[in-house]
Amino acid sequence: MISQALLDILACPKCKEAVIMNDSQDGLICETCRLLYEILDDIPVMLIDEATSLDDDDQMS
Repeated sequence: MISQALLDILACPKCKEAVIMNDSQDGLICETCRLLYEILDDIPVMLIDEATSLDDDDQMS
């Protein structure tokens, strides 16, 4: 689980905007770039090349 303190300082590496936790708490979402950054073994993988593009709005929540 990612602490709120860490979440508060994390930013999207592409646009530098804040990221938010997704509903299933297994990834971080950049709403500006529409990218999902996976969390593996409690470590966010904040690499643009590893991010998943969000195609539809129902994944954003």
